[in-house]
Amino acid sequence: MNLEVTYVATTDLIPYANNARSHSDQQVAQVAASIQEFGFNNPILIDEHKSIIAGHGRLAAAQKLNMNTVPTILLEGLSEAQRKAYVIADNKLTENSRWDFDLLSLEIEQLKDLDFDVALLGFSEVELDGISSEEMDMSVLDELDDEEVDVFEGDVKRAIQIEFESEHYEQAQELIKFWRENEAYIGYMLIQHLRAEKQKL
Repeated sequence: MNLEVTYVATTDLIPYANNARSHSDQQVAQVAASIQEFGFNNPILIDEHKSIIAGHGRLAAAQKLNMNTVPTILLEGLSEAQRKAYVIADNKLTENSRWDFDLLSLEIEQLKDLDFDVALLGFSEVELDGISSEEMDMSVLDELDDEEVDVFEGDVKRAIQIEFESEHYEQAQELIKFWRENEAYIGYMLIQHLRAEKQKL
């Protein structure tokens, strides 16, 4: 199937009413900054009625930049079920990949050496500090406000700030490092333990 890019007026595009993926003002601003730096290189996917299948965040960024038209690709022939499923899959499948933090840290450091503004990569300052560190200091979560904690990105899909007494901090840091190196799902381990302790009450 040959896919053709067509520029469509932003006012003609119809957002999908049941789109389950939300876009914060901060994320839209990041996408807008990316478009300004790299160009609009990821077309919005639409159906025959100009309804958006994928690209709601990119449309919001384009509107923030006062763009009159945006590149689109028409996906013809999708059934209603396929269209609904693609809206979800397009967002979810990208979440299922993982970062190689050693290589990511190396790439980011090289970009810094080239005087590139790494803020355009989409990571927060706290995340960049964590990625660049030899081992992530979990106290960086203390620097996040509530909204940033809710949308903390990377391998940690959503983060909860947990405080430790000073005498327990190093032990907690060592244990978290150990289980991360063994690719454990620490969040679920914590849930299991807390649930077991609750049942004892």
